Amino acid sequence: MENLTHYFAMGGYAAFVWPAYAVALIVLGGMALQSLRAYWRNLRQLETLQQERPGRRRGAR
Repeated sequence: MENLTHYFAMGGYAAFVWPAYAVALIVLGGMALQSLRAYWRNLRQLETLQQERPGRRRGAR
């Protein structure tokens, strides 16, 4: 149990390390959410465009 406590104390630097982990997790999570929202928005836009011009394919003239 003492080893676990020592680990979470991070050798006295816990006040700097844990907030840094939290900020990194928040930023990466926000970026993932933003990417997913953009993906779904672009997918809906693609479906709308394909419905407007159903016979067109990439490279077809």
